[in-house]
Amino acid sequence: MFETVLIANRGEIALRVLRACKELGVRTAVVYSAADADSAAVRLADQAVRIGPASSRRSYLNAAAIVEAARQVGAQAVHPGYGFLSEDADFAEICADNGLTFIGPPAAVMAALADKSSARALMSRAGLPLSPGSVAPVPTAAAAAEVADTVGYPVIVKAAAGGGGRGMTVVRTPGELRRAYTRTRAAAQAAFGDDRVYVERYLTEARHVEVQVLCDAHGNGVHLGTRDCSVQRRHQKLVEEAPAPALPAAVLDTIAETALRGALEVGFVGAGTLEFLVDAEEKFHFLEINCRIQVEHPVTEMVTGIDLVHEQLHIAAGVPLRWRQKEIRLHGVAVECRVNTEDPERGFAPTPGRLERFTPPGGPFTRVDTHASAGYLVGPWYDSLLAKVIVWAPDRELALNRLERALDEFDVAGPGVHTTIPFVRRVLDDAAFRKGRYTTGLVDRLLSAPAPGPTATPAPRTAPAPGPTATPAPRTAPAADPDATHRRTR
Repeated sequence: MFETVLIANRGEIALRVLRACKELGVRTAVVYSAADADSAAVRLADQAVRIGPASSRRSYLNAAAIVEAARQVGAQAVHPGYGFLSEDADFAEICADNGLTFIGPPAAVMAALADKSSARALMSRAGLPLSPGSVAPVPTAAAAAEVADTVGYPVIVKAAAGGGGRGMTVVRTPGELRRAYTRTRAAAQAAFGDDRVYVERYLTEARHVEVQVLCDAHGNGVHLGTRDCSVQRRHQKLVEEAPAPALPAAVLDTIAETALRGALEVGFVGAGTLEFLVDAEEKFHFLEINCRIQVEHPVTEMVTGIDLVHEQLHIAAGVPLRWRQKEIRLHGVAVECRVNTEDPERGFAPTPGRLERFTPPGGPFTRVDTHASAGYLVGPWYDSLLAKVIVWAPDRELALNRLERALDEFDVAGPGVHTTIPFVRRVLDDAAFRKGRYTTGLVDRLLSAPAPGPTATPAPRTAPAPGPTATPAPRTAPAADPDATHRRTR
């Protein structure tokens, strides 16, 4: 095992990795920006290195500064968490060139899988089913139209280098395609430095089901069952659960076994997630593979009893996988919701501000992953994820009731600060969701319906405190999903 691990991230995931390292007797060091000087991770780490100002481009995305920090603290490995440089093959290669173990798959494997078009081609060769569409990028709007005419509308135009719900445009009619193609290429170039796109059939009534896998450098691998992540807004997840509900066990087993086969075929190493869309006929289609720990990993930990960050560290240290498939057992149901500092009533606009109150829920089988506390300043520089509330129960109904109870207990408030808790309550009250018969269209359906009035739902405890100190939330665009893939341009 490593002596010192440098944690190249911030927020709740930096704290999550730090705790795992300490439990394994590994010395911890964190990097931090000027905005995070007073963070919980900085306070609890054995050593902390300031690497730049608040801007992520000059701090958490600054590969040279992170490598220099690793040298300063004598680290043998770098854990990138999720987001930022976690799926940047260039950064993984830079770490290797400087004698540092990147806690993730090899750079060459990550480079092939981070490119969505390349990943589709690799998984197709491995025998995984794909959504109908192009495997290679489509170079012109005319070529995109040919693909769309073949597979049928609606289609979705996707950035090959995209991630985190960005770089995607749904096209419902032929007349929309040329403009959508041009706009998506321009957005992809601006966000990822890569304008390549591909086209596939858009499944309007689909479930988003993913599979957690662990693979070592010795050719061993296991899957840890499924998660359902269909509760999404603009392809960004709000509620996740394990295992995926209301699908036959045989279907879930086939998806999981297929995912593991695909991961092993492409030489994946580490903790990864293969994502699928499941259509109304229960046929599944490969979507993408994520080469990092994910925001929703706690639900898998809760139903398996396996610490995924511990396993990441062991695998990166060269230890053969400590589990065999027959030893993996799923127990009960776990559900997670993300508590973001966003205002659902204003298009989920971020609402930065200082927290005057912050009391997370407790109770049996209730876990809260957060870096926040009373007095914490939610700044405008990073994603708006404040906390994750995860619950476990022997069955799904009790798990959902437990999550509702936990959200009722969550007390968070500050001038101008709103959270997504009221909207999550709407999801939990939805009849289709309660039955497990929901699809990726659930959030749009709820947003198009009138919000419940004050007589139907008590005033949320997350509303900003009244008084002259309250300030209006800035009118900014919604922040990027923390699970997004940030790519450096060469």
